[in-house]
Amino acid sequence: MATIPVSEVSLSASAPVNQAERITSLDTLRGFALLGILLMNIVAMSMTFAAYDDPTVAGGSTGANLWVWTAMHILAEGKMRCLFSMVFGASVILLTSRLERSGAPSADIYYRRTLWLMLFGILHAYFLWAGDILYPYALCGLALFPFRNIAPRKLLLIGGIIAVLDMALYVGGGFFFREVISKGQAAIAAEQSGKKLTEEQQSEKRSYEQWRRSNRPTAEELKKDGDEWRGSPAKVIAARAKVVSPGHNKAYYSPLWGSWDIFSMMFIGMGLFKLGVFSAERSTRFYVLTTLIGYGIGLPLNSISAWIIIKNHFDPAIHTFAQSSYDIGRLSVALGHMGVIMLLCKFGAMKWLTSSLGAIGQMAFSNYITQSIITAFLFTGYGFALYGKLQRYQIYYVVAAIWVFQMIVSPIWLRHFRFGPLEWGWRSLTYWKRQPMRLDSTRTMEAGA
Repeated sequence: MATIPVSEVSLSASAPVNQAERITSLDTLRGFALLGILLMNIVAMSMTFAAYDDPTVAGGSTGANLWVWTAMHILAEGKMRCLFSMVFGASVILLTSRLERSGAPSADIYYRRTLWLMLFGILHAYFLWAGDILYPYALCGLALFPFRNIAPRKLLLIGGIIAVLDMALYVGGGFFFREVISKGQAAIAAEQSGKKLTEEQQSEKRSYEQWRRSNRPTAEELKKDGDEWRGSPAKVIAARAKVVSPGHNKAYYSPLWGSWDIFSMMFIGMGLFKLGVFSAERSTRFYVLTTLIGYGIGLPLNSISAWIIIKNHFDPAIHTFAQSSYDIGRLSVALGHMGVIMLLCKFGAMKWLTSSLGAIGQMAFSNYITQSIITAFLFTGYGFALYGKLQRYQIYYVVAAIWVFQMIVSPIWLRHFRFGPLEWGWRSLTYWKRQPMRLDSTRTMEAGA
């Protein structure tokens, strides 16, 4: 697959990027990340959120189910979101630089585009998928615009500092949750022995119970959770709102909301794009070394943390401590994945795969929402109500089917249309002008110009 160097991208009119201007390697990376995100999203889409990190809660934790959890922990968990966040950061530079060199009102268009994304994210979160990333991406995106002209190495430094702070948060979280659990269990034991609890012990008990309901629900609580998600559409929306609202009500700069995670990878993505990394402009040696170093650091780190977590039977405090290497491990593996994709694009290898991934990436918004529609229909009361019915390994049959569907449909769609359907709507709203949709309509407009 041919790539278009950043330095050669045409920067003409104040309008959405056309096909000739696309950086195909960036689209391919975006498509790869989008398919990869489903590997992890599918868990919380199909069963209780507590099972996302802890397979002992639901979905099975032995045999094939444990192997699947381990493989996802090492290769996918956080890594695909890391890539997707970096690609989002790259798109900030790509969009604003194109607009500014064409003389267009970059701030106006950028913020309008971002605010529309925020609205889409709110609707998506409450009606389709509680783990929506569009809303937090839009909120973080609002703060990125002033950083667009900073030197790439400074952007990488900012992202690295935030990632280090995020790592410290995991260590602090390990100590915090260990204390919540130990004190809460002690308060419960004291109450069961007939002792009257002090106000402090009652508070510790409440904190523990709140943690336990979210992370270690009882069989009765799991049944109630399943009944809600398999219930009427109104019940499903209400259940989703209970998950979404706490996150939306947190300050977006709060590390507990996940903004540090998002900001760090977006800044790193902005820096890497400015250095030509995502456009396959760097040398073959650069990408080979990136792949070897990334996997060489990340795979052992993630394997060790998986081993520690499993050996300690998914103890929540130890799990959190083990995740202190999370950001290093996921960024390293993500860069390893990126190196492989860039090498494939650079040499035009496996074009059947990179072409399909590029089409998926070009329609990433539409494909992301499509994944949510399909899974909501399969797992919730919107349709087949399979929520909580499948084991962990079985949900990956669904993932494979969605992948095949999107890899077939996306290239076919783009043979006839300039954008995915949601990309078309988003761009029309961003530019306050109805965009041409069909490829032949674009040629007709150009011929009549």
